[in-house]
Amino acid sequence: MKSYENNHLDPWTLFSNYIEEPKMIPSRKICYQLIKEMKMLDHIAAHSEQVCRVALCLVAHMNNRSDRLNRNLVQAAALLHDITKTRSFDTGEDHALTGEQFLVACGYPEVGHIVGQHVRLEAYFNGPVPDEAQIINYADKRVLHDEVVSLERRMAYIVERYGKGPGLEERIQWLWKQSRRLEERLFEHIEFAPDALEDHLLDVSPG
Repeated sequence: MKSYENNHLDPWTLFSNYIEEPKMIPSRKICYQLIKEMKMLDHIAAHSEQVCRVALCLVAHMNNRSDRLNRNLVQAAALLHDITKTRSFDTGEDHALTGEQFLVACGYPEVGHIVGQHVRLEAYFNGPVPDEAQIINYADKRVLHDEVVSLERRMAYIVERYGKGPGLEERIQWLWKQSRRLEERLFEHIEFAPDALEDHLLDVSPG
């Protein structure tokens, strides 16, 4: 299985490569540099790109809300949400937590804070409209590998793969109840139904 390079590189070494970058949100080019230098497996990179397409589609279609959501922030968090997942296969680390820590160390705390919530949000429904963290959290749950699927299909996969052990399936079921409520909330601001999401992905260009 193909992968990128240097997945154990010290984040401070990585940060030194981008220290001239003045923005707190990495550009798409820098996101791909980080992905390469962290030796992200190709299938995880493909998953991340599809999550990015879904997330940007949601942002573009939020009725009268796209000006309040930061598109560049959503793009970066989507591309980098699994930035430490490849090495987690060896280390067993919590890749949401270490992904956040890594990005904070690289100088991108706002992106890191969203990445840290892509598995489970710090707080659900904590504002009048959805925010960038909720967009990323939901988009990730609509992509299985690199395919856009329903929440039900994604949940079935998660339960089968990760739901073995005392209380694990119950916790996953709770998480998916929250995800279903989040889906209902998001699509109150979107003019099409959740099952039509894939049909609208071409509405949005990356960049």
